[in-house]
Amino acid sequence: MTRSRQPQSESEPDGDRELRAALEVANIPTLLLVLTHLTGDRKWLADPYTPRRGKPLSDNDTAGLSEELQTEVRDAAHAAILDDEAGRLVPVDLAPEQVAELLSVALVEEVPAEYGPLLSEEMGLISRDIEIPRAREGFKVVIIGAGLSGLCTAFKLEAAGIDYVILEKDGDLGGTWLENVYPGCGVDTPSHFYAFSFAPNSKWSRYFAKRPEVFAYLSELADRYNVRHRIRFGAEVVRADYDVSSASWTVRIRDAKGRAEELTAPVLVSAVGMVNRPSIPPIAGLDRFEGPMMHTAEWRQDVDLRGKRVAVIGTGASAMQLVPAIVDEAERVMVFQRSKQWVVPYPNYHWNVPEGVRHLMDRVPLYARWYRLRTFWNFGDRLHESLQIDPTWPHQDRSINATNEKHRVFLTKHITRELGERAADMLDDCLPDYPPYVKRPLLDNGWFRTVARDDVDLITEAVAETTENTVITASGERFEADVVVLATGFKTLQFLWPMEIRGASGRTLREQWGEDDARAYLGVTVPDFPNFFIVNGPNTNAGHGGSAIIATELEVRYIMQAIKHIVEADLASTEVHEDVFREYNDELDEALSQAIWSHMKATTYYRNGKGRVVVSSPWKYIDFWRRTKKFNPEDYIDVPAEH
Repeated sequence: MTRSRQPQSESEPDGDRELRAALEVANIPTLLLVLTHLTGDRKWLADPYTPRRGKPLSDNDTAGLSEELQTEVRDAAHAAILDDEAGRLVPVDLAPEQVAELLSVALVEEVPAEYGPLLSEEMGLISRDIEIPRAREGFKVVIIGAGLSGLCTAFKLEAAGIDYVILEKDGDLGGTWLENVYPGCGVDTPSHFYAFSFAPNSKWSRYFAKRPEVFAYLSELADRYNVRHRIRFGAEVVRADYDVSSASWTVRIRDAKGRAEELTAPVLVSAVGMVNRPSIPPIAGLDRFEGPMMHTAEWRQDVDLRGKRVAVIGTGASAMQLVPAIVDEAERVMVFQRSKQWVVPYPNYHWNVPEGVRHLMDRVPLYARWYRLRTFWNFGDRLHESLQIDPTWPHQDRSINATNEKHRVFLTKHITRELGERAADMLDDCLPDYPPYVKRPLLDNGWFRTVARDDVDLITEAVAETTENTVITASGERFEADVVVLATGFKTLQFLWPMEIRGASGRTLREQWGEDDARAYLGVTVPDFPNFFIVNGPNTNAGHGGSAIIATELEVRYIMQAIKHIVEADLASTEVHEDVFREYNDELDEALSQAIWSHMKATTYYRNGKGRVVVSSPWKYIDFWRRTKKFNPEDYIDVPAEH
């Protein structure tokens, strides 16, 4: 580690009061990383400053250091930041293995050196941008969807100088962050991690942001990267057909008034995401209910819940955010629970980000990047090993290995504590009977305290029917309601539904996949569909945690390399080999069979009707990073362009 420092002036400034105030609320482990990065002085990672391990799941803000040592760190950081701003310091150049080493010390756990390059990319020290030569005239990319993944694709195409258009069915960008406006809607990933590595957001007001801030972030990025004018709003893609003779995709769209139109381009990218179309359960009589009825993804803001009896069907992620948000407004909330959920407590879930921390993140980019990197590790691959099935473990019905059993015990104690006095009569109704993490881990939004309230009913059976004003359970129990909310998730297994995508042979994706068995090479591309790429495709959702943004960035880089290959090699098309596709999916299925998501004790949207896991990825982030880092032309069938 080397550093460069210009001579200090004889009279140092007395200090920036705003910076001083910000440092008083700063995270000490992150400050130690910033100090080391700015000064190159390794003493900040050695005793007596070495962080001590904090409480599980906490940010460990004090690093376990004494007040005296914390003050010394803050004073040194104050001086170093002012020196850096005055040009008297040049931050050191960190090699990837040094990034992993520094992070290990700050987190008080080993971060393998092999993660160094991935961590350096996440910090922005290594770029993921792909430079592409000037494309031939008429070369264009059509992107379907202006949500998070569609915007990411657009940012990179814009930077590379490739012509493109985004087709968006809604009247504005944002995708799920435009459509989901139900009370309490927000991220269940730490805010600073739920941001692109190339565009950290220093303005988050909460450690777990609510929907308006996420939408504002994406909207601001669309303007910053100059892509908004490339979006055609109110343009829903109905069908896309590949024509071999012209080596192009014909995309048929329908506007808000029902008028049809066609666009033609060599390359088609689907970025519609998995939480795109609401799933409406087959409950008899839904159309008979006379009061307001709505899905959480189609929330009616004109409906006043004050003094109303609200029936919420479902207990997934959206219900866990919604119910605590409306319980003080409604007269009564009835929660219909078909399956129980494990939840994970995070100390800062409800906390606001102090103004001083926001100032520090904005003023000192290294602070924002190191803090984000710590979150990347805590919410990333560190959990993966504990989600692999140990075939010798004797208690497979309740856990899959010794570590998973510890998680079960810890989470059971948490649920019991949260229920308080109601634990005696409610614990059996709330405690799952399957291993933790079989389903997507949910963050505790005060769920158990809420369902334990006197004005909340937890009904532990499925809904069979609704009448004009009543919800009827499978056992025939009746509950009168004024409003019904369907918190029943999305059509996650029906990838790209309801679009009809037709490949070179004339077969549709639906014909190749079936109703709920989507497969793709790296989750990105499919045989018989030349020049067609998917962002957030099958088996790309990291079931062990983290942020959807990581996978999106890695997939977009891979797609950009594929486009570069088409342009550089002057190709009409490129298409993944059938045997490469099948070999990858065989390997994927084998890996999934050894992971917790294949456990059959509970139903989950990860698996289809035959028990195959369609949504989750079995890979660690570093595994997926390696697989997608370099586009291999040998995996593809190339067709040269004709001139």
